[in-house]
Amino acid sequence: MAGQSTPGSPASSSSQLSNQPTALQQHVLFWDQDNDGIIWPLDVYRGFRALGFSIIFSFGGLLIPLLFSYRTRLVRSYIPDPFFRLYVSGIHNAKHTSDTGIFDVKGHFVSARFDAMFDQFDHTNSGGLSARELWALLKYHRSAWDPAGSSFAFMEMWTTSLLIQRDGRVSKEDLKGCYDGSLFWKIADLETARRNGAKIKGRSQLWEKGYGIADFVQGLWQGRTWKNWELKKDL
Repeated sequence: MAGQSTPGSPASSSSQLSNQPTALQQHVLFWDQDNDGIIWPLDVYRGFRALGFSIIFSFGGLLIPLLFSYRTRLVRSYIPDPFFRLYVSGIHNAKHTSDTGIFDVKGHFVSARFDAMFDQFDHTNSGGLSARELWALLKYHRSAWDPAGSSFAFMEMWTTSLLIQRDGRVSKEDLKGCYDGSLFWKIADLETARRNGAKIKGRSQLWEKGYGIADFVQGLWQGRTWKNWELKKDL
């Protein structure tokens, strides 16, 4: 029926929080598959696996609940969660220094800052940011004497780039889809179909973006560079 959400969708997940969840809450709802407003460490692992990340990388994602559980817990109690769970309603407390400021202190998406970010760092007006431009972005927002915040910002941008980059650039549209969480559901659906061996009509319906170990090895083997997309220019 029109307007009716299905279990596991962003809309049905958000209904467990409020009628209008913030953009930051929508960003993490993909990991709250049971729609209870609580993300367990196992949910974090399963979410990264569903997006196509390796077992080792997905285990690394467990640093997120380990480091940020208590901040999100503060909306309910000052007592730390013994299971290191993340609370979606308090996810805005997990914001850290040296970030881009695309989410404000309440977790709302600031469109003007997002557009300004590309106006400032997309030097070729390609609608995407290269690895060099992403690095310049991180350095620009890095606060003095803030190794923790800078490290978190780097890990977030690095993970995002691994997931959505294509030919060495992160597109504006895809990055916005990561900020609001909508792209995660799309990638997971395509990844599930691929793993199940389902027939998908047309390669355009497959998720052909991202950067993995195979791309790294290919670049080093064929051209002695980790930028494997540059090899295509010589073909």
